[in-house]
Amino acid sequence: MILETNRSYKILVFFIYIVNFPLLFYAVNFIFSDLEKINSSDDLPNIIVFVADDANWNDFGPYGNDFIQTPTINKLAEDGLTVNKAFLMVGQCSPSRISLLTGMYPHATRAEDLHMPMPEHLQIVPSFLQERGYFTGHMKKTHYGPHADAQFNWYNERTADSFPEFLDVVGENPFFLWVGFTEPHRSYPSSQSVEKRHNPQEVRVPPYLVDDEATRGDLAMYYDEIAHMDIKIGRFMEELRSRNIEENTLVIFISDNGMPFPRAKGTVYDEGVRTPLIITWPKRVQAGSTYDGLVSLVDLAPTILDVAKMPVGEDMQGESFATMLLDQSVPGREYLFTQRNWHDADEHIRAVRSEYHLLVRNSYVELPHGTPADIGGSPSFRSLVAKRDSGALTPEQARLFEVPRPIIEFYNVNEDPYQLNNLASHEDYWQLAREYSRVLENWIETTGDFPSYYRIRDDHTDRWTGVRFQQLIPPMRRINIDNE
Repeated sequence: MILETNRSYKILVFFIYIVNFPLLFYAVNFIFSDLEKINSSDDLPNIIVFVADDANWNDFGPYGNDFIQTPTINKLAEDGLTVNKAFLMVGQCSPSRISLLTGMYPHATRAEDLHMPMPEHLQIVPSFLQERGYFTGHMKKTHYGPHADAQFNWYNERTADSFPEFLDVVGENPFFLWVGFTEPHRSYPSSQSVEKRHNPQEVRVPPYLVDDEATRGDLAMYYDEIAHMDIKIGRFMEELRSRNIEENTLVIFISDNGMPFPRAKGTVYDEGVRTPLIITWPKRVQAGSTYDGLVSLVDLAPTILDVAKMPVGEDMQGESFATMLLDQSVPGREYLFTQRNWHDADEHIRAVRSEYHLLVRNSYVELPHGTPADIGGSPSFRSLVAKRDSGALTPEQARLFEVPRPIIEFYNVNEDPYQLNNLASHEDYWQLAREYSRVLENWIETTGDFPSYYRIRDDHTDRWTGVRFQQLIPPMRRINIDNE
């Protein structure tokens, strides 16, 4: 009887297989046809990457900020793909940019601290693309060190003004251009040409900041800087259209970390590491499309190489998400990983995030969180300090100065978008937090991360007041662990 049942079952399975084989074939063929579309053109696409300097993911029109003036970026989203849940590997400037171009996590590059130059043995995206016949260029901010700078064919400190010059030099070659804007980095205003466009009374003040005149004015200037950058991006796009090369140009817009305000830049919360990611590629990427899966930008460099029909570099820890450009039904990452290291104050923070939860592991818990120096001198930080000294901070604002800090933080990111309510010891969450801790520990081990006790960096700013120390101690590398 059992044998007969098994035979019937096998006959049924075979029948289903035969009937549905065309559907199976169609599904497989559909996936590969998408890949073929990306790589079918005889002409390699031009590639431009626009990088904002210290901008929150949600301070742009496509991400829900209807007050801020970003018409060019809004148009990019209308013409292309908006990725809603994209994350950087670190909330710090130079380590983030090096990671983006190497496809490696900051600790793996051995350039995890602010202003630490990229080691000479690493190869970045433009160097790979030159092997494919690309002419590569860089405008404005680099922040990588001399070895990375030397891997571009062309460099100019100006931005939109020099774009025609760059295109004239390119000739008939496909090109790769990395544009490192200085906006909206502090101090404000960074240029007298930045027009005041935003009313402080209409800015959006997050709950971890003080809602006062000083903070609102600070945020309004930050908005103005973003609008100024948006105008510059518009001039790039106009030049592409005037030369009839927009159709075959892949344009990517991102930020290097979160906004330069307390509890944003320099953290592993969404306000520090979540980034806008808008991609246009006419005739390839569907206009007005969106993607809701998790994306880590450790995958950006492999994706660029994939689009250029090149294999992923041997040292790269990311994987290409090129198929997502054409098919937004493909799943995103289950987990992504972020970190914080020395940035004017020393830290060793590691985090793992899913679509639903964020786990943060702190090392130097006896000290308040280390705020970057440019933020420590800001009106927004001074408002927090004044309110703290008067004993008037709200629980959300007080989290920045919490001492001792918890070793483990755990958040429900959908119910707590600013990650302010730590659930690590909650009876409904502590077991789940343990599971995330194991996931994080496995990533630490497999990627060769270094432990916190290898750190020997001194702080350059006071964590409590935000004031720079009078005598700065020369920067020191962490202990060499390669020979341990």
